[in-house]
Amino acid sequence: QVQLVESGGGLVQPGGSLRLSCTASGSVFRIYPMGWYRQAPGKERELVVTMTGADITNYVDSEKGRFTISRDGSKNTVYLQMNSLKPEDTAVYYCYLNRLGNLYWGKGTLVTVSS
Repeated sequence: QVQLVESGGGLVQPGGSLRLSCTASGSVFRIYPMGWYRQAPGKERELVVTMTGADITNYVDSEKGRFTISRDGSKNTVYLQMNSLKPEDTAVYYCYLNRLGNLYWGKGTLVTVSS
């Protein structure tokens, strides 16, 4: 089985930065696609960004130029660097991994952007 653990969330002022981390354990290969979803209060979960090999796809227009996804294959870890954070970015952020067509999820890490 695969286990994903997110970390790095917290309370930050508007304009601040956070780096989220997601470490995968279990039967995982570095080539497996990984990415991030988020769920804001009172809203449905939305796909934020994915990384398949060297291909990165951003699904939220408002975060383009502010969010950067990267991977450290040796650690089975994916990161989400978030800069210039806005209150609208407040959400629980979930890491996912696609293993042979099966999706695995972490339990999420809360990001709160507030003055």
